[in-house]
Amino acid sequence: MRDTVDRKGQRRGLRTQRGVTLVELIVSIVIISIALAGVLTVMNYTTGHSADPMIQHQAVAIAEAYLEEIELQAYSDPGGPVETGRADLDDVDDYDKDAPYGINDQSPPQDQNGAEMTSLAGYQVTVEIEPITDFGPAGSDTAKKISVRVRYGNEVDLTLVGYRTEY
Repeated sequence: MRDTVDRKGQRRGLRTQRGVTLVELIVSIVIISIALAGVLTVMNYTTGHSADPMIQHQAVAIAEAYLEEIELQAYSDPGGPVETGRADLDDVDDYDKDAPYGINDQSPPQDQNGAEMTSLAGYQVTVEIEPITDFGPAGSDTAKKISVRVRYGNEVDLTLVGYRTEY
């Protein structure tokens, strides 16, 4: 714009422009579109993987429950009735995957009475018991390593390890 003269003969300076040009408008739309695409990509990824932490947390809870149950059992066989199922397991070695009623790829997990927890279908539990002879008198096993492995498809493969000593 050029200088103008008003009715009174006074000069007026350049007027300030108002609004935006078409180029500025298109550039701002492109910038906002790129930012929005980035945000939506992150939201899509987060939504798609939102169940993963729950599956992992559930696997840890299952492993902790089994490990605690086993650690609370007697170190060696106390005698008594012969084991005929999960509810009769009465010492640490009874839970070993190679024992007659041991826990080997058990799916779905069971509670301590042998009842299946169908809401946890898909999880597999395996227990391995190993005697530890590295300490104590020669030839004696005064501790046992308890490994509880919980798997859920290809997503989770967790092993929780605990120890039970003879005290």
